Amino acid sequence: MAANRNSVAGMSLAQSVNGATAPKPPTSAFAPRVLSITDNSWVNQKILLIYGQIADPSQQALDGSLTVCHHQDNFPPTVWPVNDSHFKALVHLSPGPNRLRFDFSSPKVASNNSSIPAHSSWININCLPVTTSPPVQLVILLGKDSPGIFDAVPERVHREGNDLDTAKRKFRMAAYLWQAFTGEQMYRNGFGRRSFRFEEEWQSGTLTFRDRASGQMRSEAKIHVVRCDKTVKELRDLNLAQQYDKASRKGDLFNIAMEAMKGYFKPTQGQTQYVSVLLLDAHWDTKYKTITGHAALGGGSNEVRLAVFGSQALQSYPSCLEEVVPAFTDCTRTDTSFVANDCNESGSNWEAANIGIGAHLHETGHMLGCPHQESGIMLRDYIRFNRTFSCREPYSTRTKSPGMRLCLPKDECGWHRLDTLRFRHHPCFRLPSDSPINGDESVRMWPVDNGKVIITAPTGLAFIEIFTGDDSTCHAWIEYSNGDGSSGGPPRQLVLTENDLKFRLAEDRKNQKIKLCIHSVGQGDHTVEDFGQLTSKSSVVKLPNGQIGFKSGQLGTSQQAGSRPEQVILQSTVKQTKLLTSVKVYHGFAVDGIEFFYEDLTSQLFGKRGGQPGGSEFPLGMQVPFDRNHPEFH
Repeated sequence: MAANRNSVAGMSLAQSVNGATAPKPPTSAFAPRVLSITDNSWVNQKILLIYGQIADPSQQALDGSLTVCHHQDNFPPTVWPVNDSHFKALVHLSPGPNRLRFDFSSPKVASNNSSIPAHSSWININCLPVTTSPPVQLVILLGKDSPGIFDAVPERVHREGNDLDTAKRKFRMAAYLWQAFTGEQMYRNGFGRRSFRFEEEWQSGTLTFRDRASGQMRSEAKIHVVRCDKTVKELRDLNLAQQYDKASRKGDLFNIAMEAMKGYFKPTQGQTQYVSVLLLDAHWDTKYKTITGHAALGGGSNEVRLAVFGSQALQSYPSCLEEVVPAFTDCTRTDTSFVANDCNESGSNWEAANIGIGAHLHETGHMLGCPHQESGIMLRDYIRFNRTFSCREPYSTRTKSPGMRLCLPKDECGWHRLDTLRFRHHPCFRLPSDSPINGDESVRMWPVDNGKVIITAPTGLAFIEIFTGDDSTCHAWIEYSNGDGSSGGPPRQLVLTENDLKFRLAEDRKNQKIKLCIHSVGQGDHTVEDFGQLTSKSSVVKLPNGQIGFKSGQLGTSQQAGSRPEQVILQSTVKQTKLLTSVKVYHGFAVDGIEFFYEDLTSQLFGKRGGQPGGSEFPLGMQVPFDRNHPEFH
């Protein structure tokens, strides 16, 4: 008996699963035009941010609504505002082909008075979820005796609740906003729609309010709920409150969260966990006018990369797609009898949503390796986070002025170019189509003659940050990454001169000291504190045989008491009869010294013979297993 079988893989990309052999043409001149993505594109995320127009906005500025009808009705239709003939929407995608229909309606445009929409267009989007990159884990952290509620005004508590279940829905929706925003930003920077992914689980759907009513099950981002070993009272100690001037232990909340995450995820050697934590027990203390139980920090170690942020603005977050635009246009004033006006920039609900969702994304950026930047999310541009998802901005209590009437892509906040360069090769952003990466992530450099420096990286050189004077923020850089991996990819070796660097600097900075931070594709980096000194005569060494040699960059950080500078010229480099046979490393928790042994039974010591008795010997010419992630080698 023949069996009915359907194969998505066997479909033509131009063919939809509804059986159409080609995309349908728009039904009228007012049919929506999607500008941010082309037909039959491939994406890897569940929620896709799109932008488009109705007709010609320069000829006729129309207000109305856009209805997104999802593939085979596997997700309820969602409605988005159209302002001055522009629209933005978040589209839910299922794995595989997605045939989407966009319907426009407006009181100013005639309809056909039938059940068939008069102004419709279609687009096919293919979704391939990524499972080969490490996920960003989403965690709600509570005290061991926490009731699991967050700050909210009484009206909100009555209308939607402020319990743990509500917190999970809101945090999940905020995370999908981060993902959609980041995917669009990576695309605009030429790196495709790369974004971080989340661990998912089969659960009652929350991305549409209709799922909560119907009990529809879906695979959605998992929110881990973890209780730490501290009480709520201990977490809300004023000495731990980051925003309290007199606090004496402002970093303790991060440490508490870190220990809780290590205990919960139990990271293994060489497998980094990326975790973004919502501190649910954050609380607005009306007496001291400060937020307790809150810290805004990001960083971590090779075991756990961590971002932490409080729940003080959680009541203003959307909990599903239908609430996104209402959340970012809600002008309800912040009632500081119950909730915080964070940094005095959250005077209304929509501004509080910007600060809460955006600042937590900022800390997640730190968790992913981003420092502060001259602009973008890693400065404080997230105060405009709403513009990514809405075309119209309401009155701002922060600026005491009407908001922008029409928010176009150029008006939105974004990730800085340097952030996107970091993300391009970050493990959390890798795609199945990316080439395998060499296990040696290191960057090496040494000066040669004529003021040149050779830089090598086995995984390839991604970008170089250029700092001048005492700058802590980068304003100039050289990038070698490309978006499509063509042309052989980033270079593994290059030659750099001081003129190459000065060419990228402003005139008033060309004569200042130049510092470099060189980044490899494999996430390694190397810092040169003074490039001019590296290429100066102080780097030149006259060898015993009269030849000229060049010093390498400094090894180690010289931060321990008793540290002193040393240099060694290997005898085997100047005497052809001298044969180097083995290298012995003296170490405990860190490297104490390196000794070089020759065939004639002589040796040269660099550093001292400390740490483990006898050290670890590595005979040359033999392959010795080497664990780069072992703590003794960091």
